[in-house]
Amino acid sequence: MSGDLGVVIFGYGLAGRVFHAPLIKATPGLAIRAIVTSDPGRAAQAKADVPQAAVVDSLEAALALFDLDLAVVATANITHVPLAMQAIDRGLHVVIDKPLAPTAGQAQAVIDAAAEMGVQVHPFQNRRWDSDFLTLESIVASGQLGALHRFETRIERMRPDLKGGWRESAAPDQLGGVLFDFGAHLVDQAIRLMGPVKGVTAHARSVREANAAEDDSVMMLNHVSGAVTVLVGSMTAAFGEPRFMLLGRNGGVRIADCDTQEDHLKAGEIPVAESWGVETFNAEVAAVVDGQVVTAQEPVLRGGWNTFYPAVRDSISGKGEAPVPASDVVANLRVLEAAALSVRSGSTVTLDPPASH
Repeated sequence: MSGDLGVVIFGYGLAGRVFHAPLIKATPGLAIRAIVTSDPGRAAQAKADVPQAAVVDSLEAALALFDLDLAVVATANITHVPLAMQAIDRGLHVVIDKPLAPTAGQAQAVIDAAAEMGVQVHPFQNRRWDSDFLTLESIVASGQLGALHRFETRIERMRPDLKGGWRESAAPDQLGGVLFDFGAHLVDQAIRLMGPVKGVTAHARSVREANAAEDDSVMMLNHVSGAVTVLVGSMTAAFGEPRFMLLGRNGGVRIADCDTQEDHLKAGEIPVAESWGVETFNAEVAAVVDGQVVTAQEPVLRGGWNTFYPAVRDSISGKGEAPVPASDVVANLRVLEAAALSVRSGSTVTLDPPASH
């Protein structure tokens, strides 16, 4: 057996097969030893995709075969906490797909349990390494926009027909719907870019079927700085652009197109090519020059989803910092919980203290 860190993946649906397995395969020092799934079709797919891994129906079965270091929880939302706790109890570090937990309190309980066992929790907030978002961060860091006052961010799709399954279930214990799905990314990016959130107003509804989970949502975040963020997540939007619009006192940025790393992973690519993360679209950057608004096209930076697992590896090995502090996700979930409460109450929800990374 090599000196690689042994990895077990819980689940081999969309998250496990498309996102996690290819990114782990591309990371030297990590080796997928086992995949846990009880679905016959997904088990067959896992055996075809990762022939060196054992496909088993439980963590105990995997541990009986291998020494493991890292468990990746890539299953249905409702299972994230119990599976993470099971792995932590066996002394494994964990990567947990979003949302890490149904509530901020449960997320904190996972973090506390890991600290007690001396293992690490790594939230999979992969969209921090989108090409378009990295570009926004770089432009903001340059200071050219001045004080930021409004941020608009959206993840929208057009899926007119329901597919069924937990993602579209309105049952509260299933954690379906776009608010906690797309919202987990949108809120994370908003806090990271615009700072602490002190108030949340949200609307969410089901457009396609009355008794299904919400498929269209809008949140407005009030930041401590005085800035406002508008976040839109939808499965019923014929138009999904611009992906980002950021306005500052001295200029702004508009990015119409979206990062394509997800598309390349869905096409079966392993992210090791020199061209990985390179995009062909630009950011439109506006600046005030001599009292006039001047716009220019700026190439977006290279995306870096394939940097997440190397950072996890280095953090576990004591050679680097965690790619995403677990406490950041507790803040994100406080905002999402406030959004859900706002939807139910029809009012703005105040966060005291503000939610901050």
